[in-house]
Amino acid sequence: MHTLDRATQRFQAEFATSPAAIVRAPGRVNLIGEHTDYNDGFVFPLAIDRAAWLALRPRADNCVRVISLDMADDQSFDLDDLPRPDATRWIDYIIGVAWALQRGGYPLAGWEGVLAGDVPIGSGLSSSAALELAAARAFYCVSDFDWDAAQMAQIGRAAENEWLGIQTGIMDQMISAAGVAGRALLIDCRSLETTPTPLPATTSIVILDTGTRRGLVGSAYNERRAQCESAARHFGISALRDIDLATFAKRADELEPVIRWRARHVISENERTLRARDAMLAGDAEALGKLMIASHTSLRDDFEVSSPALDAIVNCANADPSCYGARMTGAGFGGCAVALVRRDDAEDFSRRVGAGYESATGNTPALYVTRASAGATTIKSE
Repeated sequence: MHTLDRATQRFQAEFATSPAAIVRAPGRVNLIGEHTDYNDGFVFPLAIDRAAWLALRPRADNCVRVISLDMADDQSFDLDDLPRPDATRWIDYIIGVAWALQRGGYPLAGWEGVLAGDVPIGSGLSSSAALELAAARAFYCVSDFDWDAAQMAQIGRAAENEWLGIQTGIMDQMISAAGVAGRALLIDCRSLETTPTPLPATTSIVILDTGTRRGLVGSAYNERRAQCESAARHFGISALRDIDLATFAKRADELEPVIRWRARHVISENERTLRARDAMLAGDAEALGKLMIASHTSLRDDFEVSSPALDAIVNCANADPSCYGARMTGAGFGGCAVALVRRDDAEDFSRRVGAGYESATGNTPALYVTRASAGATTIKSE
């Protein structure tokens, strides 16, 4: 059963009526531009065809009640007395969005609904941003404010950074809010300017879920962020986005080795991401694939955020004749990789690589062809 149908049917069973509104907010896969967002750099994600769905109706009071099908849980909170999180629960993401909207001066009304999603949790496909933007869209449907994708993305990030204390960049929320169907989205993480860009013709994007989940990613993420900030301070710039690779190469020896490696990844990754835009505009799948392969090498060796499982599935993909290039995607240490492949062989590619990876590692993967979808939208509204 489709996720939308699951949410709608449960809503009808719970409330004996049809939902007044249905909203959808997608997860994402990042083609290239990893760990560059919090360095004010460039990223190139696309919104995938997996999402968080909310079927809802307005309430007459200031209460929000959400039934999560995936968590088998039913939670409520009062907009006039938001409970601070003592541990990160799924409902805290929605509460955090309410808090950030209220702080931003947005008038909020109560609602109740059913939540369901098909973005794998902990896989690096940003199920959390999908939940945040679905919540923001739900508040938009029942409250009196205008929708601005970039502002709503910043609301989602504030919920994670300031309410939940999870230090993420803007990419995940921005692509979930502003994704464009059929296009990858080049995002300038400083200005939040977006450039929808078509993928090369006759190619498909395949997500390669290793079947492993990230461990210790929070502390490792914060450590790398601090290392990048240290390098920027050394060069007297606000972020590593403000130095090019040639200038960095002349002064790289001034940095201690680990800081040098981290900075080299971010600076070179920014350049690769802009070159990826040129490759896509030229319809050059081979050039784009080579940039993706180089990105994985840099993430593995300089940024040290890959894992044996990620390396194994990337190697299996890159060895396949239908693959232009593959790389890990997301924060790292487990989760997913992404591959650019020939469209007419994408399903067979997935079967071959899945079997080869499972044979090599013993892990059971999940590989599926995805397509670029639109950002957060209202599917139904009374």
